[in-house]
Amino acid sequence: MPFLWLRTWRLGVKSLLLHPLRSLLTVLGIFIGVASVVWLLAIGEGISRKTQEQIEGLGATNIIIRSIKPSEESIENVGSSRSIVPYGITRADFDRLITTVPTIDRALPIREVRYRFGYLGRNIEGRLVGCTPEYAEVNQLEVDRGRFLSDTDDHKKWNHCVLAAGTAEKLFPFENPIGRAIRIEQAFYLVVGVMKERTPTAGIGGSLTAQEFNNDVYIPIRTLWSRIGDIIVTRRTGSFEGEMIELSQVTLRVDKVENVLKTAALVKETLKLHHRKQDYAVTVPLELLKQAKTTRLMFIVFMGLIAAISLVVGGIGIMNIMLATVTERTREIGIRRALGAKRGDITRQFLVETVALSVVGGATGVLGGLTCRPLIGALRGAMQRAAPDVFEQLPEVIREVTPIVVPWSIPLAFGISVTIGVIFGLYPAIRAAAMDPIEALRHE
Repeated sequence: MPFLWLRTWRLGVKSLLLHPLRSLLTVLGIFIGVASVVWLLAIGEGISRKTQEQIEGLGATNIIIRSIKPSEESIENVGSSRSIVPYGITRADFDRLITTVPTIDRALPIREVRYRFGYLGRNIEGRLVGCTPEYAEVNQLEVDRGRFLSDTDDHKKWNHCVLAAGTAEKLFPFENPIGRAIRIEQAFYLVVGVMKERTPTAGIGGSLTAQEFNNDVYIPIRTLWSRIGDIIVTRRTGSFEGEMIELSQVTLRVDKVENVLKTAALVKETLKLHHRKQDYAVTVPLELLKQAKTTRLMFIVFMGLIAAISLVVGGIGIMNIMLATVTERTREIGIRRALGAKRGDITRQFLVETVALSVVGGATGVLGGLTCRPLIGALRGAMQRAAPDVFEQLPEVIREVTPIVVPWSIPLAFGISVTIGVIFGLYPAIRAAAMDPIEALRHE
C-alpha cells in the first residue's frame, strides 16, 4: 500500500511538471491567498498591540480626568471685551474626590502651561508641568542625571526644576545642566535633574490628547500655584483674552482593578454635581483596554475573511485547471481503465495532483508571510530615505507600527490551503473516475 501511494505521488508530480507554467500559476494563486492571511493578521495584530500598549501605559487601575475648554457658545462674555473664563478641574474638586471616594489609593494633580524657557541667550518654547514626585512613576519617566522632584521641593515651594531630554539638549548642548539656573518668565529655577528620552503617547479617544514629553520642564505644583497662578492672559491690540484653570489633569489610582469601573462612575457623578458646563473629560484606561481587545477580535475576523477570499479564489483556480486537465487526459484515463485501473486509482491520482499544488502553494505562502516584518521595515526605510518629507506626513500607524506574525495564523492558513485544494480538486477527480472507459478511448 505505501508503494502504491508513492507511485501515485510520483505520477502526479510528473504530470504537473509536464505543464510547468500552468502549475506555477495555480500555485501562485494559493501562495497569494496564504501569504495574505499571514500578512493581514500580522498587520492587524501590530496595530492592535500598539493601541493596547498605549492604553496599558496609562495604567489599568488609573482614572484620568482632563480639563476641557468649553465651546465658544457656552462661554459667557462680559461687556464688549472677553472676560477671564474659568473652567476645568479645580483644587476643590481634587480635595473633594480624595476625601469622599474611599477606593482612591493615590491622586496626582497636574497643571500644564505653555511657556518660554531661557539660558544664556538660548530660548525655547515648551510645556511647563507643575506636578508632584509621583508624576515620573505614573508616566514611566526615568531619571538620566540628578534626581526628580521631591516632597520637600513641593512642600517648601522651592524654585527647583527637572528638564526633559529634549529641553536639556537644546538649552545645554555643551555643558551639564545640573546645578544651573534657567529662566522661566521673570524667575530663575535651579536644575536638579534631567530625564531620559520618552516616546510620545498617541491620542486616545477624544478625551486624552497625544503627549510629547521631551520638551517639558517639571516644577513642584505648589511652586507653580504660588509663582505663576491660575490665570493665563493673552494680550492683543486693544483687548485681552484670558482663562483661569487650576488643574489641567488629575490622575486617580484605584486600590483594586475590580473597583475601577465603580469608582469611575462615582467620580463622574461627583463632578457632574459641581460643573454646569462640560469642561472636563474622564478617561478610564480599563474600559478602553476592554474595548481594544474586543476591537482586536473583530479586526482579526474581518482581516481573516478578506484573506480567505483570496484562498477561495485560488481554490477555484485549482478546480478550473484540473477540469481542463481531465478533458485533455481523457484518452489517458481510458487507457489506464482498460489496463485494469480502478475508479479509486483514477480519483487518487487527480486528488494527489491537487493536494500537491495546494501543499506547494501553502508552504511557499507561509514563507512569504514570514517576510512581512522585514519587508515592511525595508520598504519603510527606503521611503524614509527617498522622500523624508512625505514620510513624516504619513499617519503614525504607517510610520511606527511593526507587524507581528500571529503564530496560529501559519498552521491555519496552511491547513485552509490544503483543505481548499482537496475540496476543489475532489469534483474533477470524481468526474475523471466516472468516465466510461470505451468512450474515453474513443476521445480524440
